[in-house]
Amino acid sequence: MPPFALTLTSLVMFWRSAATITAAQQTTKLSSQAFTQVNMAENEAKSDGFLTNIVLEIVQSPLNVALVCLIGFLVYKILKSRQDVPTSKASEPELPKLKKRDFTVEELKKYDGTQEDGRVLVAVNGNVYDVTKGKRFYGPGGPYAAFGGRDASRGLATFSVSAKTDEYDDLSDLNTMEMDSVREWEAQFKEKYDLVGKLLKPGEQPTNYSDDEEDETPTANAEKSKDD
Repeated sequence: MPPFALTLTSLVMFWRSAATITAAQQTTKLSSQAFTQVNMAENEAKSDGFLTNIVLEIVQSPLNVALVCLIGFLVYKILKSRQDVPTSKASEPELPKLKKRDFTVEELKKYDGTQEDGRVLVAVNGNVYDVTKGKRFYGPGGPYAAFGGRDASRGLATFSVSAKTDEYDDLSDLNTMEMDSVREWEAQFKEKYDLVGKLLKPGEQPTNYSDDEEDETPTANAEKSKDD
């Protein structure tokens, strides 16, 4: 066979081999794409089925519906609280320290937080305390507003906010346990609030406090007078 014919034959065979390989590669590529699409379709079908099962499970149970609603409400409140910009409340000016003096029951009633300066005084076991810094508790609208401007001893002893009298209460009918409770409350008031005087009994004369006695308690002054 002439060399030229041999070369031509080789080229034809090479071209046919290359065409066969290219066709095989395209077929493999198409098969791979088809397999991938089938897998994706199966996965989507499984996902849709899973979500459908979840929705059906929730809808068919009233308890699950209630839980979903509660969770949604809590998420809403959390997101809303993050978006809300807190506004700072204007703090009330601090009142000057009240000069030490004694009070009758009627005089004490004037300090229930409704007056112009908003000062709140409360009597416990014969002593009067300035509880203005606890106004949210003892001032108007507070949970213990009934004690504002009053003798709170009986109410604290009996755990009753409504237990109060308009007259002087000597607490003589309270039992030992109730009086112990009064003393425990009094200790807490002494720790938290300023002692401004004592609650006068009917006919009792007020103490004249000097500047040196401003830091002394009315009880200490009474004991000092007895010693003298």
